[in-house]
Amino acid sequence: MCRSIKTLANFEPPATDEEVRAAAVQFVRKLSGASRPSHANELVFDRAVDEVTAAASRLIRELRISAPPRDRIQQTIRQLAPGDTLVATVERPEECPLGSTVCKSA
Repeated sequence: MCRSIKTLANFEPPATDEEVRAAAVQFVRKLSGASRPSHANELVFDRAVDEVTAAASRLIRELRISAPPRDRIQQTIRQLAPGDTLVATVERPEECPLGSTVCKSA
């Protein structure tokens, strides 16, 4: 599995079209072994990205999941490597659910 392809199903807010397409591009790159297609293969590469994007969008939209949606912010925090820092700029840091070490004044 490509490390840069993230789970996109069952998130709140839901995955955007741009996120689904970015995952499709990574998938096609991995399958083709090329980060950028040659001019001769550009059309077939782009068509594959379009088809994978459509299939992935349909999959995410039609999945029936009984678990509650995952929170994107909490998931991002869990994926941080030790020592990494995440800072959110908010109007009222004292009300930030992530704590004062993450939320700073705007």
